[in-house]
Amino acid sequence: MIQYTELLWEMVARRRGEKIRWRVVAIIEVIKAICRLFLLRLTNSRPLVSPPLPEREVDPRSLDGEEENDWNGMQTPENERLSDLGWTMPRTGLSLPSLPDVNDVSNYLISKVLTADDIKPPKALLHRVTGHGHLAEVLYILRPVLYALAMQRWRGDKKSWRPWLIGFGMEYGCRQLAKSDFKERVAGGLRGLTGLEREELRKRGWAMGWWFFRGAFYENITKSWLRGLTGKMKGKPILDLVGSVVEDYEYLWDNYYFSTATL
Repeated sequence: MIQYTELLWEMVARRRGEKIRWRVVAIIEVIKAICRLFLLRLTNSRPLVSPPLPEREVDPRSLDGEEENDWNGMQTPENERLSDLGWTMPRTGLSLPSLPDVNDVSNYLISKVLTADDIKPPKALLHRVTGHGHLAEVLYILRPVLYALAMQRWRGDKKSWRPWLIGFGMEYGCRQLAKSDFKERVAGGLRGLTGLEREELRKRGWAMGWWFFRGAFYENITKSWLRGLTGKMKGKPILDLVGSVVEDYEYLWDNYYFSTATL
């Protein structure tokens, strides 16, 4: 709930001045960090994922309750009964599913194959972190708090590189430390990670791209580049519309911290 309303709280606080605004931002980041540290403890030091409760395409509990096939092996699975069935056999009354498109046979067969991650219990989908890995996860959770406090400290100089270097340096260092810990502890290194862990690492890697729109990097480099780009788009079909959308987002990136926050 906090994450869905944080930008609104910042907008309200900004009306009362920059000092109040950054105080509210820091308080919100502290609350979110406490919640994440609490989740880290509840999961016995397993890395947090986004979303916190990911859904699987196949529920392992449904596999345990499957009925045995009848004597001729022709019993129709429940998921096929509920799907769009193509033809009902007159003698047995069983239904045959419609055949996949001839050009999509490979994708159809792959979609029917269960992987090891599909049937693993939830606790086995994430390795527990210890030592350097646990330190990396804690620092990753605390990074937004320290960055917000640094932005509050140097709020008078939006082009100061110190807050940006603190935040980016911590996030990059945490990522490298976590990957190093996985390589040492997990059999097979990064290749031995589960699909959920690889997906989370990929998401965190892409999320680092938001640092191009934060703090000093945005003020000194990205802003002028975006304005030059949108200026070239004006007056041109379709590109003018894209430029207008970018300008709308530019207002948020200029004035609000949570518009580019990832945690």
